[in-house]
Amino acid sequence: MRDVLPVLGRWYAAGVPFGLATVVGVSRSAPRDPGAAMAVGPDDEVVGSVSGGCVEGAVFELAQAVAADGEARLETFGYSDEDAFAVGLTCGGEITLLVRAVTPERDPGFGAVADAVAAGEPVTVATVTDGPAPRGAALAVWPDRTLGTLGTSGLDAAVTADARGELALGATGLRHYGPEGQRREDAVSVFLQSFAPPPRMLVFGAIDYAAAVARIGAFLGYRVTVCDARPVFATPRRFPEGVEVVAEWPHRYLRETATDERTVICVLTHDPKFDVPLLTEALRRPAAYIGAMGSRRTHADRAARLSEAGLTEGELARLRSPVGLDLGARTPEEVAVSVAAEIVALRWGGSGAPLSATEGAVHPRRPS
Repeated sequence: MRDVLPVLGRWYAAGVPFGLATVVGVSRSAPRDPGAAMAVGPDDEVVGSVSGGCVEGAVFELAQAVAADGEARLETFGYSDEDAFAVGLTCGGEITLLVRAVTPERDPGFGAVADAVAAGEPVTVATVTDGPAPRGAALAVWPDRTLGTLGTSGLDAAVTADARGELALGATGLRHYGPEGQRREDAVSVFLQSFAPPPRMLVFGAIDYAAAVARIGAFLGYRVTVCDARPVFATPRRFPEGVEVVAEWPHRYLRETATDERTVICVLTHDPKFDVPLLTEALRRPAAYIGAMGSRRTHADRAARLSEAGLTEGELARLRSPVGLDLGARTPEEVAVSVAAEIVALRWGGSGAPLSATEGAVHPRRPS
């Protein structure tokens, strides 16, 4: 949803009704995760995707119909061996979509949600998918306020509490309640979609490889910062638009910068006087990925220095070095792909092996 919100925000601001299809449930090898969205707006313009092409034609017609009559619908698409020509997923999975019409009258909080996501402000959107509550009713939940209603005050209160918990985790999924928000009941199904601020990518070392890594990091949805102690290299004109560039000693900058379990740290400085104090700081703080560039000989020397600096074996085990997957990369752009591939594999529990040499689901779920 996040990637299509700018367009949807413009349609909403213009008062143009549009049909919005959101993935609210998946099973087996479904191509998209819950929260993926596709919308049909003015002049039949389409943005987004819910299946990578398998069912988009059917969803297009469904979204058109919903935008016209305003009646939200819940539809499931799968694959049937009995009717191979039916609309469905060729991957053998199953997706459930909530398709609803969005207008300022039906969803007064949508514009505020789009603005909040654009500003990096955390918000969770709760939408009724099934049950006696009005299907498609939406409640936007921020850490300090709410906007909209799901139909009853009891349901609003219970969902608000859960939505704030999901927001803290950046989680998305279905929850079930009684009509008045009762726990341990499943009369009402509510889809909670969290929009946490984009995760951060911190790239240290303003070299040509850093520009390529920063570009692919921004493409993957990270908020990218490049830091280098040398002002002559740490200049915005050397990096893609939108990338923050900081001239500061790397370990000092990191010491004053908050990180969390989603943060990616790429150390490309390739110089012990920068690497050792920086990695000493990095390996003792929350981060999803910490990678450092260099040869195997450089890594061995770096590891010895870090050990002498007092890092434990457990802390050193967090370091991905040499950085990236073995793709045979040579150019800065190829190395950036290698680094990005390792980050994605670590995030989703992928092996990094060719899919043709593996078995099981093509799209593994996030490790629990």
